[in-house]
Amino acid sequence: MSKKKANGWSGLVYSTDPNFKIEEDAAEAESIGHAMQKLIVSLDTRHRAGKAVTLIKGFMGKPAELELLGKQLKSFCGTGGSAKDGEIIIQGDNREKVFQWLLKTGYSAAKKK
Repeated sequence: MSKKKANGWSGLVYSTDPNFKIEEDAAEAESIGHAMQKLIVSLDTRHRAGKAVTLIKGFMGKPAELELLGKQLKSFCGTGGSAKDGEIIIQGDNREKVFQWLLKTGYSAAKKK
């Protein structure tokens, strides 16, 4: 059997409205500068079997940019982690390293205790 490919129109088949236009996702279209980002760096241990992770919240922008920032932070800290849902998770307590790197690269960052 053949697999059906998604066309990205989220189920739209036909429209009779002559002025109808498919809207793009607003978060995808706009990119916010580094200085305008207000990132919050915190330590989190919830739902992680007591293991500490550094959590970076508040990123607004394209998912590709989030992935790139996460990759750069993981590489700088020399640890693993992930980037999804507007959050970056870095394994271990790397709050100070991450905070200093964000400031050095032009992001507006704040530490949360």
